[in-house]
Amino acid sequence: MNQLPERTDAVVIGGGVIGSSIACRLAEAGVGTVLLERGALGSGSSGTTAGVVRTYFPGKPLISSLAVRSLAAYHALAERTGIDLGLQRIGLLVLFTEEHQVQDFRHTQAAQQAAGVDVELVTAAEAARLNPLVDERTILAAAWSPEAYACDPAAIVRGYATAAQQAGAILRTETPVTGIDPDGRVHTPAGSIRADTVVCAAGPWAGTVAAMADVHLPVSTYPVDMLLTDTPSSAPSDPLPMTMHPSSLRIRSWGDRILVGMGRPAPDETRQAWLQRVSHHLGTAFPALAGNGLETGWSGDLDVSPDGMAFIGRDPSRPFLYAAGFSGQGLCQAPAAGEIIRDLVLDKESWTDTSGLSTARCLSGSAETG
Repeated sequence: MNQLPERTDAVVIGGGVIGSSIACRLAEAGVGTVLLERGALGSGSSGTTAGVVRTYFPGKPLISSLAVRSLAAYHALAERTGIDLGLQRIGLLVLFTEEHQVQDFRHTQAAQQAAGVDVELVTAAEAARLNPLVDERTILAAAWSPEAYACDPAAIVRGYATAAQQAGAILRTETPVTGIDPDGRVHTPAGSIRADTVVCAAGPWAGTVAAMADVHLPVSTYPVDMLLTDTPSSAPSDPLPMTMHPSSLRIRSWGDRILVGMGRPAPDETRQAWLQRVSHHLGTAFPALAGNGLETGWSGDLDVSPDGMAFIGRDPSRPFLYAAGFSGQGLCQAPAAGEIIRDLVLDKESWTDTSGLSTARCLSGSAETG
């Protein structure tokens, strides 16, 4: 393994979609950048998702604005690099089963549209037309956002990593960080490197990495299992949209099968009991899937914030920046997060007000209690 350089302008810790996007943006802005990844590129949360980039995030117009900007950046990345990111428009359908959900949508629709999101309220019958597996008798209405795309997360990471290297960034895989000194010296088994700025984009390990720098990043890990089931013969040949049910159940087409997500067993719940619970919700929400067997697709951990919104910002007392706690939505926000971190490093005004993304929103009321 090549020795690390003695110093650099910025060290980015984490080689998933967030870290590779940040490294690309920094390097292209002329910032000397070294990215350190504990395993292989994209081996953390980036490989755990349902592989969908979307722009509509109910109740979170700020996150939606990041997602709108990120989707445009993905299209530009594909054109610029020639790398096929697997982008295929499938749309997003969010089902509503209670009147207050419909009213919540109506109250926030204008803010979503102001953020650039294409989203509308559709009837139960229209929702069933968009996804024929939906039983219109079980829902009141739905939100429909056509700008949602199936994608290849590994190709996205590869695209940003390649662009970062072409811009001069140094990428080191199989290089876990073992310590961070107050002066910005970052230690690894391959040696140490001093950085003017340290950027934590370590996904499920973000809290641990931040603690090495004596920074409190209030993120936790949330385990998820993605399941697969057979597509019924009654389903259309076109891919089904990503469809989200209030129970937290979500499905979408996955090749000739259907991908199913609903977290993972609770701490006091057996896997068999959890699978039965998923199967029950699946059969209730999508009757054509009732009785279908469920098989394990893949599993992993997500980095989660207390309110489900990402932390993107700077520690006030040291040159330590963070982009973590994306709560399973990092794929949809990575390009915008890269821009925000780049602007923070350059001490440049960002394209949007990012104050609401700081950890201060979760730490201000709990600093005394820890």
